[in-house]
Amino acid sequence: MIAETICSAVSAAGLGIAAITAYRKRFLAATRIAAYALVPVALAMTGIVKWAASTAFSPMAWAGFGVLAVAWLLFMTTRAVERRRGGTRKERRAAAKAARQGAVEPAASAPSLGPGTRSAAQPKAKEPAAKPGDDFSDIEAILKKHGI
Repeated sequence: MIAETICSAVSAAGLGIAAITAYRKRFLAATRIAAYALVPVALAMTGIVKWAASTAFSPMAWAGFGVLAVAWLLFMTTRAVERRRGGTRKERRAAAKAARQGAVEPAASAPSLGPGTRSAAQPKAKEPAAKPGDDFSDIEAILKKHGI
């Protein structure tokens, strides 16, 4: 009963502030304040305030919140460990299998049966390695552009 009275008083005060704001020709802000002011009365009328008050003073409810906190803590711990290891067990197995298959190709030592071309066997010409100063040339241009 006291919670409903407090909610009504808060809503009345909020509506008063909304009226003063509307008087100052700030109608958008006044409408927003009025909307916020009506929320406590609406919660009291729906019964959520009674439920929240009975929950707040119930030891069983607090024990339930504690169990939820422990469950959340365990869940987050397992997620952190999973990220550190690099995924789930299924993902790790798939990665290990792919690593084993890519390490040695069984057909790599088999001779080719068709007529081969020499151009495919010749290595491609390597591009010249970039000079150490070339890597930062674009950064230097940006800095010069800004006068730094």
